[in-house]
Amino acid sequence: MKKYQHNTFSIFALFVLFQICLSSFAQTKTNINENWLYLENDTQNLSDAQKASSWTSLNLPHTWNAEDATDLYPGYRRDASWYQKKLNIPQIDKNRVYSLYFEGSNVTTKVYVNGKEAGSHIGGYIGFSIDITKLIKEGNNDIFVRVDNSYDIEIIPSQKSDFFIYGGITRDVWLVSKYKNHIENLKITTPEVSAKKASVQIVSSFINPENSKDLSLTVTLKNPKGKKVASKTISVTDKTATITFENIKNPELWDTEKPNLYRITAVLSEKNQIRDSISEKVGFRWFEFKDHGPFYLNGKRLLIRGTHRHEEQAGVGAAMSNEQHWADMRSIKEMGANFVRLAHYPQDPEIYKACDELGLLVWDELPWCRGGIGNEAWKTNTKNMLEEIINQNYNHPSIVIWSLGNEINWLPDFPDGDNADKTNVFLNELNDIAHKLDPTRKTAIRKYYEGSHIVDVFSPSIWSGWYSGSYKSYQKAIDVYKKEYKHFIHAEYGGDSHVGRHSENPITGENVIKAEGWEEAIVQTKVANIAQIGDWSENYIVDLFDWHLHISENDPTFVGNIQWAFKDFATPLRPEDDIPYMNQKGLTDRNGIPKDAYYVFKSYWAKEPFTYIESHTWTERQGPENTPRNISVFSNCDKVTLSHNGKSLGEKQRNLSLYPANGLTWDVNFTKGENILIAVGKTKDGKTVSDTIKVNYRFNKNDTASSLQLCAEKLKNGNYLVTAIAIDNNNLRCLDYEVSVYFQCLKGGKTLKNQGTPTGSESIRMANGKASIEVIPDGSGNAIEMTALNQSFKGEYLRIPVE
Repeated sequence: MKKYQHNTFSIFALFVLFQICLSSFAQTKTNINENWLYLENDTQNLSDAQKASSWTSLNLPHTWNAEDATDLYPGYRRDASWYQKKLNIPQIDKNRVYSLYFEGSNVTTKVYVNGKEAGSHIGGYIGFSIDITKLIKEGNNDIFVRVDNSYDIEIIPSQKSDFFIYGGITRDVWLVSKYKNHIENLKITTPEVSAKKASVQIVSSFINPENSKDLSLTVTLKNPKGKKVASKTISVTDKTATITFENIKNPELWDTEKPNLYRITAVLSEKNQIRDSISEKVGFRWFEFKDHGPFYLNGKRLLIRGTHRHEEQAGVGAAMSNEQHWADMRSIKEMGANFVRLAHYPQDPEIYKACDELGLLVWDELPWCRGGIGNEAWKTNTKNMLEEIINQNYNHPSIVIWSLGNEINWLPDFPDGDNADKTNVFLNELNDIAHKLDPTRKTAIRKYYEGSHIVDVFSPSIWSGWYSGSYKSYQKAIDVYKKEYKHFIHAEYGGDSHVGRHSENPITGENVIKAEGWEEAIVQTKVANIAQIGDWSENYIVDLFDWHLHISENDPTFVGNIQWAFKDFATPLRPEDDIPYMNQKGLTDRNGIPKDAYYVFKSYWAKEPFTYIESHTWTERQGPENTPRNISVFSNCDKVTLSHNGKSLGEKQRNLSLYPANGLTWDVNFTKGENILIAVGKTKDGKTVSDTIKVNYRFNKNDTASSLQLCAEKLKNGNYLVTAIAIDNNNLRCLDYEVSVYFQCLKGGKTLKNQGTPTGSESIRMANGKASIEVIPDGSGNAIEMTALNQSFKGEYLRIPVE
């Protein structure tokens, strides 16, 4: 036994020794997000920033627009700020190079080390490295970073875009240390892939400042289970080296259901000593857009089931944590999506990692969003960004499309910026750059018809039932475009919905709008549309999405579509929306909490069995006695039974060809008072899932609202939810009241404001006569004093004793 322990210790000691040796040469990457100082001062002079006394402490990522983007004041801060950090480097090895790697800093960045400028970068959504080798010293180093998101028409995206351009160091920052001879980059392609065999090519580029002749490269390929598949060692004689592994038999393919990932490890050695090591993942897959037809992945038709994602979250804006990034992507995958368009800019590295591992195809987009064609400086910046995007994200198997922009010639920033001839010359140049850097993927663009012939894949603008026409025109729209465009995909459709707003008869625009239209009008004020005259109810959006999916899921020649957008997101262009400055087209709110529409998509796409009664946010209803109401249950189960107050209303078979809700609808005669609805879904293998809601129903209709009524409940997190309800003279809740209400905390706490969520805005339009806000006690033990008011009701007061 002692001998066994001794041997184990010896093996362990050797392993530790090997790791120490390896770490002394291989590159290290240390996260330095913590313990920064922040100065909200736009001075360009480093010495002014150094002398300033108003620095505050924080951790990265950070944006100074986390709340001012969604407060109630017009505009948001577009200016410069400073960050500083004491970076301790205990020991400096003269045989190593040191750099700071920023995953994203918005929009322009200058980095200073120990009083000297180390480097700069233009572009807010792309990673970049700053070499600090010659400027650092052992011990503490002073790092100063100036970041500027000022208005600059020479840098995309245009400020006319329908989203905020958040300023700050919005992603992680790393200290990277490498041996002077190191691997600069790995570029991985899969020249041949089939179900029977595959090949992979690894192109390595090197930094070799002293032209060492004793460098060798060993590349190893391991399968998803970690078993070595292939390995090869070559001498390094140039700045690049290529290793190809051929005839990989029966590869485990990467697809959206089983995203199998192999691992490639490249080790650079000098005189048999390890100098550097890099590891990347690779997926074996192939894809094809059939001419005027569907999309194929690994030789099989795959209906694209997509959504869009903006990079932001309530309370933090674009400065999201990795956990928040992953939460978004997991929710998208759990909904059943297989495709995500990253709108309208490249996103955090964790997003690509998540898409690779979860099985989500990616449309990655250059942030040329509106603004038209620019001057020569603009063109240089834009080309540089495209090259950086492709070079940085090249190895991700999830990416199938490099998008060159969105609505690019709309709302030009420069004189003659919407000139199609000039735009097409530059678009052709971008298209050539993309194909030269990556001939394996497709290029695309959305809503720029004049350049549709330049790119590989094109998306026209189809907003049936929102910005124009009726959603019932959707089939006609896609039939037209399938014929017109060789590789047609539909990106962006949907509409706004306000959580908790419901109607017994949602506004469809019948007899008011031109029902056959489907394209978004450039000047929306000239065309009557649902976006203007609609009720923004959850019911209407449920019907719209249900119809779109009913069409797309039943059309065998359709490539698929990409819903807009997954989460509500903030925008400077919508100050008068129901939640000010919020684009409310999300399937979830800005915190990722699902709306009704989320479950519509889940009923068509998700694998895990579920049932959802429409709607959990519609628990107060009214109508005449003995008037049946049609209730929809959204489920992916084979059969569903609905019961009302303990009585079964019958079992129904889910039928994909039926609308609405795949035929899972029942007429319910509500009784006065409490009604309990229970839906039980049964899968083909006999598994059951259920959903329950309680609806308070009344037969008498409310009169005109006469006052506000305030109440509060304590939440699990210790905060209080303060709710304002519009009531009439009979004390009935006014379910048709939709005017904005304004909250204010007078004493004892503060409102959770500027969040852009249904309970996180001091100004919000009521949903069926109800609005709420979360309030945080100040810890004093004193009662919380709240008011709510609007122009009609001069103010109600509520005193909340704090427990």
